[in-house]
Amino acid sequence: MPESGQKTTQGHITERAPASIGTATARRTGLLVTLVLGGLTALPPLSMDMYLPALPEVTGALNAPAATVQLTLTACLAGMALGQLVVGPMSDKWGRRRPLLIGMIVYVLATAVCALAPTAEMLIAFRLLQGLAGAAGIVIARAVVRDLYDGVEMARFFSTLMLISGVAPIIAPLIGGQILRITDWRGVFYVLTVIGILLTLVVWRFLAETLPPERRHEGGVGQALRTMKGLLADRVFAGYMLTGGLAFAALFAYISASPFVVQEIYGASPQTFSLLFGLNSIGLVAVGQINGKLLVGRVSLDKALGWGLGTILVSSLALLLMTSGVFGEVGLVPVAAGLFVLMSAMGLAMPNTNAQALMRTPHAAGSASALLGTTSFLVGAVASPLVGIAGEHTAVPMAVVQLTCAVLALTCFLGLCRPWQTATAGTSATGN
Repeated sequence: MPESGQKTTQGHITERAPASIGTATARRTGLLVTLVLGGLTALPPLSMDMYLPALPEVTGALNAPAATVQLTLTACLAGMALGQLVVGPMSDKWGRRRPLLIGMIVYVLATAVCALAPTAEMLIAFRLLQGLAGAAGIVIARAVVRDLYDGVEMARFFSTLMLISGVAPIIAPLIGGQILRITDWRGVFYVLTVIGILLTLVVWRFLAETLPPERRHEGGVGQALRTMKGLLADRVFAGYMLTGGLAFAALFAYISASPFVVQEIYGASPQTFSLLFGLNSIGLVAVGQINGKLLVGRVSLDKALGWGLGTILVSSLALLLMTSGVFGEVGLVPVAAGLFVLMSAMGLAMPNTNAQALMRTPHAAGSASALLGTTSFLVGAVASPLVGIAGEHTAVPMAVVQLTCAVLALTCFLGLCRPWQTATAGTSATGN
């Protein structure tokens, strides 16, 4: 039934309450809202991936070692993790729009300062602030999806978002590489500032409130902490949270290490690296669409998730064998192929962990989204400096981190989620 203040004609929304688009719009979300949510989820890969081709240049420009420059990625990632813990509960209490707009404005200001940073330390500090503010887009986009969708439809919508936001990692390194042709690394942050301004204006103009007042939480910090404690006490939710976080860490090990692996070890140009990165992102998006269009509704989400985790495990093991010299001297092509398979498998792992976890938490979508995002970004932040622990001239640490994360992710999935029990209980979404 439509929410109060809405009228329907032949199944279409003809009038919408100004304060909230309500539950009745859940299955009629317009293309414009889909694009706005896609833009919000695209902001993190834009912030990360557009900057990747410039990492080697930043080390020289700021006279900083590679490990220090990689901390600019870690700081942004850690900020996005911690920011979600704050913004998620705020959005459950005050609605989605206000915290989102505040976060976007701060993101724009922090990004502009990053472009002017004279030292690596200052760049790290404002990348942290950029991440803290950018967390609003990540956590609230997921919460809005939970406000509007449920079950199989939510899994399909996450796959649709992956298609939209997946364009960002495809084009971001390409844009970054082209920016480096005409200016230095600071130009990357100027472009990100403009993108942030445009996205803020689009959110302000077109994204209506999705959490009506009667569904908001009135409690303060104490209530938010109790809600999160209750979520963490749910073994299955915690299992999906850890599984998704560890899979994301394997992905971020690739994101953090690949500029040095491809450019420094194998001698590729920034433009070649950008093309390879874009190809891998196409694989992720394509598999995500196979998941959303073909598998969801025909295969249980847990089964698709298991396939994805198994593929990540096998591909990371192959990468370790190649980079450690077991097969002798290998060139860029076999390593790039292994990375392509690993990235593509994320198209099964990421949307299904989010959907399965959020399906259990309709009462606290903001807090649940915050925990999911925080876990992913914190584990990714830990993984980032580890990939450079042996220097810039070996890819073995990257493969070791990826394999370790894959093993732990599969262990959490089997040990905590126990998908055979969920299937027996009929709680896996199969569309039946």
